[in-house]
Amino acid sequence: MKRRIVETADGSRTILLEDWQEQYHSLHGAIGEAYHVFLKSGLYTLQHKNVSVLEVGFGTGLNAIITFLEARKRNLNIRYTGLEAYPVGNEELRQLNYVEMLGEPDLGNAFREMHEVSWGEKHSISTFFSLTKVRKDFRDFSVSNAFHLIYFDAFGPRVQPELWTVEVFQTMFDALFPAGILVTYSAKGSVRRAMQQAGFLVEKLPGPPGKREMLRAVKPDISSGESLS
Repeated sequence: MKRRIVETADGSRTILLEDWQEQYHSLHGAIGEAYHVFLKSGLYTLQHKNVSVLEVGFGTGLNAIITFLEARKRNLNIRYTGLEAYPVGNEELRQLNYVEMLGEPDLGNAFREMHEVSWGEKHSISTFFSLTKVRKDFRDFSVSNAFHLIYFDAFGPRVQPELWTVEVFQTMFDALFPAGILVTYSAKGSVRRAMQQAGFLVEKLPGPPGKREMLRAVKPDISSGESLS
């Protein structure tokens, strides 16, 4: 499939898959979308300092590096797991400008290390951020009660509907601790209904630039009296 690097509206770059007319991040702003969907609507809403994050679609590493940056600013301890079936190549990574656009030159070492460390092992990127990259199809991943937060950043349901099913969201539901959160850029009705069928409490939130809405799903905490009714 033909791929090329393109610049998005906020100056940050992403990868465009030409055959699908689908990109890794929003053309309205790669960094802006990542902050709005995954940090503002996800990470920032958590109350605890020790956070276990699962990213479904590690891709370019943008969500990981901004989570690293915000963890440093907010004194968080992050255990980050990134799922990716088809890792981005080194030549494409060299053309991405996230470190430059974020205005934090010292992030370069962390960003490179995130992509260079081996798959299937836990690595300490810093004293406050560990990373485990898992090279696996999302549908083959299965853990229980392991994460506080999921960044669901798969390619969209228009091009890969098999990644947005009840079965996949049931796997995500099981992977979360009670009261855990899943956030995604999609607000498609079929996605919302699949989340609800998997057991999530789902709410629509204002979307990032170029999108009217996005979704946040919460795994009910039965012990607190939260219910599906």
